[in-house]
Amino acid sequence: MVKYREEVLDRTFAALADPTRRALLARLGGRESVSVSELAQPFAMSLPAIMKHLDVLSDAGLIAREKTGRTVACRLTAKPMERATDWLNRYQRFWSENLDRLAAFVEEDPWPANQMSPPPPIARRDQASPSRAGSMRARRKSTPPGPTRKK
Repeated sequence: MVKYREEVLDRTFAALADPTRRALLARLGGRESVSVSELAQPFAMSLPAIMKHLDVLSDAGLIAREKTGRTVACRLTAKPMERATDWLNRYQRFWSENLDRLAAFVEEDPWPANQMSPPPPIARRDQASPSRAGSMRARRKSTPPGPTRKK
């Protein structure tokens, strides 16, 4: 069994839990390196707020930042994401195997025809349903409203 460092997974999933951080990662996905100002451009938030999101992603090891002069560029790093994917794949295999066994069970053991109940009869439109035949209007259970305050 593969041992995972829990704090790495915790930081990875905590970073991925926020939709803004996932969007930042998606913008980094197809490119080698992107400046912070270019990353922040489509978001309706301040640059310091974007920097806080980038700090969380950096602490989780999902991005690497590199400063060249006055420009800070970010790039995607895949190592923590690979660990999270490995962890998720264990559960994907578990559920796939269980669902495959369920499908095999259902396919090999068909429901016996003699145990199936017949469908209920279809009521005609002009025929009242038995549940509505004796219904009466319900009595009002509350008392009338009391006096109201006027200012």
